[in-house]
Amino acid sequence: SCCASASDVRERRLLKELQDITTNVTTFTVELVNDNLFEWHVKLHTVDKDSSLAEGMRQNNITYILLNMSFPDNFPFAPPFVRVVAPIVEGGYVLDGGALCLELLTPTGWTAAYTVEAIVTQVGSALIKGNAKIAKDGRKFTLKAAQASYKSLIKTHEKYGWVTPPKAEG
Repeated sequence: SCCASASDVRERRLLKELQDITTNVTTFTVELVNDNLFEWHVKLHTVDKDSSLAEGMRQNNITYILLNMSFPDNFPFAPPFVRVVAPIVEGGYVLDGGALCLELLTPTGWTAAYTVEAIVTQVGSALIKGNAKIAKDGRKFTLKAAQASYKSLIKTHEKYGWVTPPKAEG
């Protein structure tokens, strides 16, 4: 019954987080994807208003950054997979496909104490710190490309750690 209890932990934790966010959080909103508790669409409505990202959002009439979060079977003991779905942004630690280059979203940087709110806050900060901008080239981010980017970033950081890697490595 090891696995039944692991999924219970995941379910209880996510229900509690969903309730906390719905009650207390104003910077972003959450919707379940197809009523699936283990996959969320997160709409990040508020980014630093002085940032180039906020400026691009205003110019393009974009009211939120859409993130997708999927929670693995062993959540909260492993990180969710988080990617930017739309709009297409450049910079801001966003990789091809919308994957995010953030240590806290990797097995080595993750701790079960991180809440969804903390994750979304960190993603928002990274977008600003990395000077994310709205891309103009009509590309689409895909799950497949995001997963490939994530696998590659895990390999790179396993090899180099989380110091700033050589430019070519990402």
